[in-house]
Amino acid sequence: MRIHIATDHAGLEFSQQLQEHLAAAGHEVIDHGPQEYDPVDDYPSFCINAAQAVANDWAAGTESLGVVFGGSGNGEQIAANKVAGVRAALVWNDATATLAREHNNANVISIGARQHDVTEAIRFIDLFIAEPFPGDERHVRRISQLAEYERTEKIAGKDVLAASGAQVPVQLATAVSSEDK
Repeated sequence: MRIHIATDHAGLEFSQQLQEHLAAAGHEVIDHGPQEYDPVDDYPSFCINAAQAVANDWAAGTESLGVVFGGSGNGEQIAANKVAGVRAALVWNDATATLAREHNNANVISIGARQHDVTEAIRFIDLFIAEPFPGDERHVRRISQLAEYERTEKIAGKDVLAASGAQVPVQLATAVSSEDK
């Protein structure tokens, strides 16, 4: 299986150890960075590149999966989910690793490098890779609805609020200083 990996500074050491583990298990590992430690690097491009590579592989008929890391795994999951066709799941235990595939047919997982040790992360990844998607009708239906919304901003036969097209601000609220209280 081809496995695309990406991280930020918080997961760099994890990433290197996991790549060794995956390669030793016979997987083709493609590293999307970073290549060296930078305490102020930005994870979005690394994780988007790994997720896009997974989507590109599937579009070309090549099965692949992705694994992204960061301090908590949250931002990395959000970044990966910006890629059309990617279903990235945050994994924090054995059950979420297997259910990501079994129920959601996730093709990327995200793990918090500051939340788990390498042994746990390896176990989660191995479980994720080994778990097949059984294709139960209810799960296929739900995943299809997500894909439909991703393409059209609608889900046939379902009430979905219309997108306004407005941009949600990056900073949702300004902090109130003690002088303003």
